[in-house]
Amino acid sequence: MKSLRLLLWVLPLALTGCSTLSSVNWSAANPMSWFGSSTEVTEEGVGGLTAETALEEAAINDALDGEYRLRSGMKTANGAVVRYYEALKDDKVALVINGEEGKVSRVDVMDRDITTATGEEIGLPFSDLYDKAYGNCEKATGDDNNGVICKAKGSQHISYLFTGEWSGPEGLMPADDALKTWTLSKIIWRR
Repeated sequence: MKSLRLLLWVLPLALTGCSTLSSVNWSAANPMSWFGSSTEVTEEGVGGLTAETALEEAAINDALDGEYRLRSGMKTANGAVVRYYEALKDDKVALVINGEEGKVSRVDVMDRDITTATGEEIGLPFSDLYDKAYGNCEKATGDDNNGVICKAKGSQHISYLFTGEWSGPEGLMPADDALKTWTLSKIIWRR
């Protein structure tokens, strides 16, 4: 009799709450994710995002454990229309996920909570990683043309975008003395 009363009480609640329960972040309820399971940028990708992740909202959401609100967009690149996703955290763009041939090909990380596997993070000064730009860096292009992009040491897939103040000619890379005060503004993973 008790179980019947409980069932009669729970059933309407469960049925009416289905739409509400679908928006719950169930991965956050997993006790395994409560302690130290932070997203990192590695040679394989960003967290669960890898070269094998489909460029689809559900696949990206699963790879990111539902920690971000996703929105899709389209832009032109090299004369072609390409689709991308932005992952928002507190209504700020934290990640931009681009793809080719239906798979993730590039992830731009601006989330301060995401670091590389070796500890580099957004806001790190250029001088903490490099003595000079020559052989490590080049002037960034496209959407990032106000910065300098540098390959992560020992990496084939990770680059860093540094930005800062410089009053030199447009299109030229700043001198090493100016770059010393620039900071890491994006960690970029490419397939």
